[in-house]
Amino acid sequence: MTPEELSATIRAAILAGIDDSDFQLSPFDVPEVRVERPRQRDHGDWATNVAMQLAKKAGTNPREFADTLVERLAQVDGIATAEVAGPGFINIRLDADAAGLLAKGIVEYGDDYGRGESLTGKVVNVEFVSANPTGPVHIGGTRWAAVGDSLARLLEFHGAEVVREYYFNDHGAQIDRFAASLLAVVRGEDAPEDGYGGEYIQDIANEVMAEAAAGGYSDPLELPRDEQLEFFRKHGVALMFQQIKDQLHAFGVDFDVYFHEDSLHHSGAVDKAIEQLKSTGALYEKDGAWWLRSTDYGDDKDRVVIKSDGRPAYIAGDLAYFKDKRHRGADLCIYLLGADHHGYIARLKAAAAAFGDDADTVEVKIGQLVNLVKDGKPVRMSKRAGTVVTIEDLVEAVGVDAARYALARSSADTPIDVDLDLLASQSNANPVFYVQYAHARTAGVARNAVEYGIRREDGFDPSLLTHESEAKLLGILGEFPRVVAQAVEFREQHRVARYLEDVAAAFNQWYDRTRVTPQGDEEVTDLHRTRLWVNDATGQVLRNGLHLLGVSAPERM
Repeated sequence: MTPEELSATIRAAILAGIDDSDFQLSPFDVPEVRVERPRQRDHGDWATNVAMQLAKKAGTNPREFADTLVERLAQVDGIATAEVAGPGFINIRLDADAAGLLAKGIVEYGDDYGRGESLTGKVVNVEFVSANPTGPVHIGGTRWAAVGDSLARLLEFHGAEVVREYYFNDHGAQIDRFAASLLAVVRGEDAPEDGYGGEYIQDIANEVMAEAAAGGYSDPLELPRDEQLEFFRKHGVALMFQQIKDQLHAFGVDFDVYFHEDSLHHSGAVDKAIEQLKSTGALYEKDGAWWLRSTDYGDDKDRVVIKSDGRPAYIAGDLAYFKDKRHRGADLCIYLLGADHHGYIARLKAAAAAFGDDADTVEVKIGQLVNLVKDGKPVRMSKRAGTVVTIEDLVEAVGVDAARYALARSSADTPIDVDLDLLASQSNANPVFYVQYAHARTAGVARNAVEYGIRREDGFDPSLLTHESEAKLLGILGEFPRVVAQAVEFREQHRVARYLEDVAAAFNQWYDRTRVTPQGDEEVTDLHRTRLWVNDATGQVLRNGLHLLGVSAPERM
C-alpha cells in the first residue's frame, strides 16, 4: 500500500462514516488526507493528524473523532493496527503483505512511479540561465542551469507542458562594452572603462577576425569606427552565444526557445505594450517620463518605463516580454534570477497585474551565490577581470553528474560552498557518488541474481519481508511520490536529492543485513525472489529520482 493509497483509504473511511452519521460533516469538508512517517519508528509505519483537522467542524474533540475513525480503519484489509496517540494523532501499522506489495507496484510502474497530475493541462514557461552574451556561463549561471532544468523535469513529471526558455540579453550598454572590448584587443589598445577582459575576449576577437577572412569580408579595421563596432558586435555576440549554447548542451541542458531581447525593440513589441498600458491608465506621465503604477500592484515604488529622454528603461522590455510569453500560451511564467535581482519579484508581478492578469501567473525564484572551494581555499572569480570560473571549468574538475547534483541538492535561495576536492572523490562523503553507487549496487545484485537463476516472476510473497530493514526501506520507497509532489508544489528540486540520499542509506543497511542470493548450499526460495523485487524497486526509485535531477544512473562503478 503506497502513501497515496493509504491516504485515499483513510479519506474513504471518513466519507463512509459521514454516510453512516458517525461524523457530522459534509463530504466537501474532507480534504486529501496527509500521511507522514512518525518520528519514532516503533509508533507505526504512518501517522495522520486528520482527526485534529476535522474534529471542530464535526462538533467533537480530536480524540473522539480519532477513536471512531480508528474503529473503521481496523477493518480495512492491509492495515494491521490503527491507534490513537496524544491529542488525536492516528498511528497506523500496515500488514507485511500490504507494505511488501509496494515493491511489486514500483517495479510495474517503472519509469512512471512517482508521476503526478497536478499540472496536467498547464503550459509552464521556465526561464533560466539567461546569461548576458558577454562571456562564458559562470558558476552562478551554472547553478541556474542545474536547478532550472531539474525544476522543468519535475514540472513535466507532474503533467505540465514545459517550455524551457533562455532570454538572450543582446540589447543595451553591456553589448556595446563587449563589442568595444573585442575591438580594443584587435587594435592592441587597452580595454575600455567597464569593459571585459580575460583570455576569452582575445579568443573571440581572433575568431571574429578569422571569420571575416574566411567569409571574404574586407578588413574590419579599415571600416569607419562605428561600423567596426557594429561588425564586432554582430559577429562577436553570435560567436559568444554559440559557445554558451554548446557549453549548456554539454551540461545536459537544452532550451526550447532562445528569445532575443533585441527582437522586442525591433519588432515594435515594446512600443505596443507601452501604448496598451497608457490606454488603460496603468502608466502615467511625470517629470517628462512615463511611470508604471506598480505600487498599485504591491511594488514598493512606481517604476520608470520611458525615461525623460524618450528611451525605454529596462523594465519596458520586461513588460513586452511577459506579454509575449502569455501570447504564446504560457499559463504560468517562472523566472529564475540571480541574487542581485530581488527587486524584480514585485515589478514582474506588477507587470502581470498591469495587463489585467493574475499576479500569480508570475513566479520568481531568486538564487544565491555559489562559492567554490579547492584545497580548503576559496576559488575567486570575476568575469571582467578574466578570472571567471566557467561551466567548463567546473565540469572539467568534477564531471557533469557531480556538478549538476551538487548545485541542485541545496535550496536555490541558500548560498552554497562547493568543495571541488570532495566532488572529485569516490567516497561515501561525496553525495552524488553515494547515490550513484547505491544504484550501481542494485544493478550488481540483479546481475548476481541472474547467475543464481533467481527470477522475480517465479515467486512473490510479501509476507516474508519481515526484517526491520525491509520495513524501513519499503517505507522510504513509498514516500517518493509525496516527495516529488512537494518538490513540484514548492519548486524545490533539492527535496529529491536529499530524499535519494535517504534511499541510498536505507538500501545500504538492507543490503548489509539481508541477502537476495543464497549462501552455500541454500536453496533458492520465494524469500530470495521477493527480495529481488525490493532490490529492483530501489533501483527504479533511484533511477527515477536521478533522472529528475538530470544525473545518470550508472550500472557499474
